[in-house]
Amino acid sequence: MRILGENGAGKSSLLKVIVGVISPLEGTIVYSGEDVTLDRAPLLQDAIYIGHSVGVKSLLTVAENIRRYCPTVSPEALSAVLKKLDLLDHMNAFASTLSAGQLRRVALARLWLTDKTLWLLDEPFAALDSTAIALLEERIRLHVSSGGLVVLTTHQALRSLPCRDVALMS
Repeated sequence: MRILGENGAGKSSLLKVIVGVISPLEGTIVYSGEDVTLDRAPLLQDAIYIGHSVGVKSLLTVAENIRRYCPTVSPEALSAVLKKLDLLDHMNAFASTLSAGQLRRVALARLWLTDKTLWLLDEPFAALDSTAIALLEERIRLHVSSGGLVVLTTHQALRSLPCRDVALMS
């Protein structure tokens, strides 16, 4: 599902309400048929949220940043994901030395390492080059085809991703 809207329409805020970063002003959050407005634990067990801000710590290396979110990742799995995302040569580099696109790929590496069903992604294509966009689109297609759900905000045209659009009006 793609959430559309002008800048300031509330796309990022909606994702933050879903995961409980901010409280809704009214209404309820229903997940798997249950109201999870007051207790997001059932939703959060199944969800991964990657916000507009990449959440990468500049004083940690690429590998340390990924292990921060995926502490049980094997060295082999970590290397494979870093290779796929063209970050293997930067594994031991401090995040402060990376470009914006590389930082985004470090954050998105979690999508290759997670078993979460629900992905909430805020502007996941921001700062990515065409190769990285194609990799991410492929990963999203694979996740959805295996029964996963992706809710994302984007200003990118998603020609190769069939998705349902929800428009927010400011």
